[in-house]
Amino acid sequence: MQARSALFDLYGDHLRARGGRAPVAALVKLLAPLGIAPPAVRTAVSRMVRQGWLDPLRLPSGPGYSITAKAARRLDEAAARVYRTGRISWDGRFDLLVLEAPTPRRDRQRLAAMLSFLGYGALDEQTWVGTRPAEDIDVLLEEAGVRYERFTAAHAAGTPGAMGVVRRAWDLAQIGHAYERFVDEQRPLLAGVTARSSDEEAYAARFRLVHAWRTFLFRDPQLPPALLPDRWPGTAAASFFDRHAARLRPAADRYVERCLDATNRIARQKGR
Repeated sequence: MQARSALFDLYGDHLRARGGRAPVAALVKLLAPLGIAPPAVRTAVSRMVRQGWLDPLRLPSGPGYSITAKAARRLDEAAARVYRTGRISWDGRFDLLVLEAPTPRRDRQRLAAMLSFLGYGALDEQTWVGTRPAEDIDVLLEEAGVRYERFTAAHAAGTPGAMGVVRRAWDLAQIGHAYERFVDEQRPLLAGVTARSSDEEAYAARFRLVHAWRTFLFRDPQLPPALLPDRWPGTAAASFFDRHAARLRPAADRYVERCLDATNRIARQKGR
């Protein structure tokens, strides 16, 4: 688990609801159970500041960092998809992007990752399609300096034709197998976390569960049911995730609160 992605998970899943800010000492303490060393945390924080995701600030307990408005939008969008709070519907139309792709390979890879995160799939290197328009797509493409044209399109063959487009843009068999592997890998790890486990153990297990689940934000565009195969593995995997994330939430919350309180208490003692 990389420190930068873990920080996104930490702010999105725990700190966003607590004001979106925390002292750096608490960030270090909260990532320690994941095996992330303090220097890696501080390096990742500095990088996120340069990229516009975090702002430094002075808290009563010492130096800290808060999420920016850009980060808040991205975390809220990710949370809605992670916990699938919105109903997925479809009006039969695609959001179609025709891009003037960047020349450097690294820039193309970064652009592809961004579009995949927003739910778009590639028909070819320049043409991307989504079953719903992403709210920030115009702003993000303009910020990336990418010239593009954008269309709303409906397939002349109706749903069967649309399903053909979907299968060109996404490898649904591969995504389905990934969901099955997720459940197979997480089940034995979660079975070892019971009511007798410590809050720290529950927090670490839940953190890893959410971290693994978030990878589907880059894989699965969360297509409307009408465009999915029968017995879609993602449905069972989502139920599995929801059940265990909810089961471990109370203990994880207690651990987060204890770490934040401990950091504040140490700061008060030093200030005396």
